[in-house]
Amino acid sequence: MGEDRLLLGLDIGTTHCKAALFAEDGRLLRSAKANTRKYAESGLEYYDPERLWEDLAALIREAVPPEAARRVAAVGVTSMAETGLLVDAEDGRARTPLIPWYSPCAKPQAELVEADSDPLERFAATGLRSSFKYGLAKLLWLKEKEPSALERAVWLSAADYAAFRLTGALATDYTLAARTYAFRIDRKEWDREWIGHFGLRPSLFPEAVPSGTAVGRVTKEAEAAAGLPAGVPVAIAGHDHVAASVAAGVVRPGTVMDSIGTAETLVGVLPERGLTERDFASGLSFGLHPAEGRMFWMGGLSASGGSVEWFRSALSDASPGYEKISDLLSGLPLEEPSGIVYFPYLSGSGAPLPDPDAKAAFLGLTARLGQADLLKAVLEGTAYEMESIRRAAERIAGMAIEQSVATGGGVRNRHWLQIKANVSGRRIRVADHPETALLGAAMLAGIGAGVYGNLEQAMTAAADRRSEDVVEPHAAAFEKYRRLYEEVYVPMQQPLRRYSKTII
Repeated sequence: MGEDRLLLGLDIGTTHCKAALFAEDGRLLRSAKANTRKYAESGLEYYDPERLWEDLAALIREAVPPEAARRVAAVGVTSMAETGLLVDAEDGRARTPLIPWYSPCAKPQAELVEADSDPLERFAATGLRSSFKYGLAKLLWLKEKEPSALERAVWLSAADYAAFRLTGALATDYTLAARTYAFRIDRKEWDREWIGHFGLRPSLFPEAVPSGTAVGRVTKEAEAAAGLPAGVPVAIAGHDHVAASVAAGVVRPGTVMDSIGTAETLVGVLPERGLTERDFASGLSFGLHPAEGRMFWMGGLSASGGSVEWFRSALSDASPGYEKISDLLSGLPLEEPSGIVYFPYLSGSGAPLPDPDAKAAFLGLTARLGQADLLKAVLEGTAYEMESIRRAAERIAGMAIEQSVATGGGVRNRHWLQIKANVSGRRIRVADHPETALLGAAMLAGIGAGVYGNLEQAMTAAADRRSEDVVEPHAAAFEKYRRLYEEVYVPMQQPLRRYSKTII
């Protein structure tokens, strides 16, 4: 290691927590990973805040050797978006466990919130639609279940809590504040009237600042636990997908990040503006981008890689491993569609037609088709769905999206990337960095701490090391896929949804 300043990124995910140490030019120097430990009680899963902090402190010690600790110039923390807890506003002790974003506990409260508001009005204020995932619904559930927990308490996301344990500062960033459904992205402030409407105090929510703002410095107590020197600035880098998109270079309109994992998410950028009924109709969600004067849009499929996992377990007695999956695909021509259309709604659908009741389906099965054809159809179907999100984003942006940057575990499946390129007719650049969310968190912290003058300077530093690995579409294949998408996939959406309603 040279004597340049170092940056530390922390990422608290649904399945794993990670820490990574980077040089100023974006080089990954060391990293550490551990399972995000889950617990269950009365049928509800949760994360234990004290165990989470212990695990993060251990990861920091593993990722930052003692000889490097003194050169850490900033720490950035990113996390899953809606997971949160209440802490005591005075002594900081956890009042509740960390309630996961996916916990269904607050469904009745979310329905109450939705019934008590104008969906378009709330969308224009928050960029979102009501959901049990969001902090407001969870707080109403806690109010009903354990009202005393809300007294002199503050709601923090997972990243906010980690920053609090490092610094003692109670704060959040704009991207995580918005996922409470109580923050106005149009005004960059908490919606005090809306919060009070539900009998809650605005003081339940911490100060909200732009992503990457240094909210405090490492305390002596945190130094003893994690090994970082007291005084190092700590920034909340916010929503993990947004942080990852920064590292992937997606900071201007025209390019999107495609994060491919069990779930798959597209993230793009727009100039900051008021949200309209047309934006609402797109099914996309919106928020404030770390780059000043810009906002992001987001849309996803909850069962993308999940469809592949389902295929492995449900359609094969042997549950083929990934090498076998690759072998199956290698025997098929990627320039030719499978002839089967798969609708990948194992867990409902998101943008552009949000519907939690949508069901998955195959169309076009014949006796001559085999396991490899079905697997290819699964990959094609997820590509069709992401194409529908891309086209919805183009309509609201009023401009073409010519390129995507692929990140996440799915980039290892080159057959899938080629299918995606063929379906969209767009080139795909493969991110050459294995930990984009961690790098994005480190970059944003570096900006907040003055290591970089601004986002453009941070991007330039990382881009100097970026290599080009591009997947180009096959023109002939694109035309075939375009016909299937426009003449089968899109027209069958409404009949499929009507059918899904009849079998619930």
